[in-house]
Amino acid sequence: MKKIVIIGGCAAGPKTAAKTKRVNPDNKVELYTMENMISYSACGMPYYIKGTIPSYQNLIIRTPEDFKKQGIDVFLNHKCTQILPDEKTVVFNTFKEDGSGETKRVEYDELVLCVGSKPYTPKIKNINLENIFHLKMLDDGIKIKEKMEKSKSAIILGGGYIAIEILEAFVKNGLQVTIVERNKEIMSQFDPEISAIIKDYIIKRDGKQVDFIMDDEIMEFIGTKEFEGAVTRNGRILHADMCVIAAGVVPNAELAREAGIEIGITGAIKTDNRMRTNIPHIWAAGDCTEENCLITKKPMYAALGTIANKQGRVVGINVNTEEKGVFEAFDGILGSAVTSYFDFSMSTTGLTETKAKIYAKNTNVEPISALVTKRDKAGYMPDSKSITVKLIADKRTGELLGAQAVGAGDADKRIYTVTSALKANLTVNEFLHLDLTYSPAFSSTIDPLLTAAYKLKEQIDK
Repeated sequence: MKKIVIIGGCAAGPKTAAKTKRVNPDNKVELYTMENMISYSACGMPYYIKGTIPSYQNLIIRTPEDFKKQGIDVFLNHKCTQILPDEKTVVFNTFKEDGSGETKRVEYDELVLCVGSKPYTPKIKNINLENIFHLKMLDDGIKIKEKMEKSKSAIILGGGYIAIEILEAFVKNGLQVTIVERNKEIMSQFDPEISAIIKDYIIKRDGKQVDFIMDDEIMEFIGTKEFEGAVTRNGRILHADMCVIAAGVVPNAELAREAGIEIGITGAIKTDNRMRTNIPHIWAAGDCTEENCLITKKPMYAALGTIANKQGRVVGINVNTEEKGVFEAFDGILGSAVTSYFDFSMSTTGLTETKAKIYAKNTNVEPISALVTKRDKAGYMPDSKSITVKLIADKRTGELLGAQAVGAGDADKRIYTVTSALKANLTVNEFLHLDLTYSPAFSSTIDPLLTAAYKLKEQIDK
């Protein structure tokens, strides 16, 4: 029997705990989290703020009592302050609502770090004013929703996935919203022409409620105790009732670094494909780790719930079976992601053309791309809608490198197909022979993906 201590209670931690207990019910499994709740869907919080989900309780997947029934002990309000590998011990500070607490030392046979990420906090004057929020923990979502319901206007700092999802929530609830983005495009995870399509759609749909300030950044927040507005680098003075900082996340890796655990070039914990760190009996999974890009074979960082759950499963198996020479591997990711703004979806996988060109500087890759705008179904179907698909490939080998798809139609399902093709290292020519499904209600006779692939083939054959 082993004592397995897991730190982190959002996605990877609970998954690890549940899997390791199923693999070996005799193990003593303890799960620690600094929050006052556990095992919830962080990805669902924008939909709770919007009102699609009626209660935050709907986002809670399992309670401490549910874990207890499985034989897993959960410890809430426990913040890890130190990892002592030589002693196989971790140190926690416990805390209660009344402010009291104590220091606790916990021994382990195997330690799994699922400590996640934290919001990136820009250096802005007066950033600690009331009514300036990050969206990371469930408590954050609850507070944002409460303030939103009392507000008429808001500023969102950032223009990525979370920013777009919060924007939808605010617009749906009648707020005037200003997005401040330091890049020249919103959703810079996409190529510029795709980002422009996304922005144009938002303006066309909700231009009276949404204002974009691009290529600028907030330098100072205005207010004495409560947030009242902001001043940008270019001298814009903005006023609003609240502000959400959605400028991305960074891995929680400080404690690991202090304990001598190797940190990768992305700033996240480095593991092998079994999720082992460089220190024996210490594992890591989820948003605190870096991953391997399946295309470039180089480290990358992507804080996504799907990755966290898959890695948690791998650790849950390997922490039990490694000594027997049996293990599960997590070989890497493609950076696949999807979100939407109302009925307009946006999805990507693999390399954008921008990233492919950067990758090509140190390789023999010669990136080419094809952009197609087409109906997602037969044009005569009343519910057919326009989507734009962009495929990227290597002209030299013909291998696919990535794809992006946006639109009011079924853009996201096209990315599912490309994800499988990238994993299989398909060439454009091989991709063209995929036997994709067809019916007028589901696709055009030549799917938009194949139309884009034909355009790539023309470039390759020149």
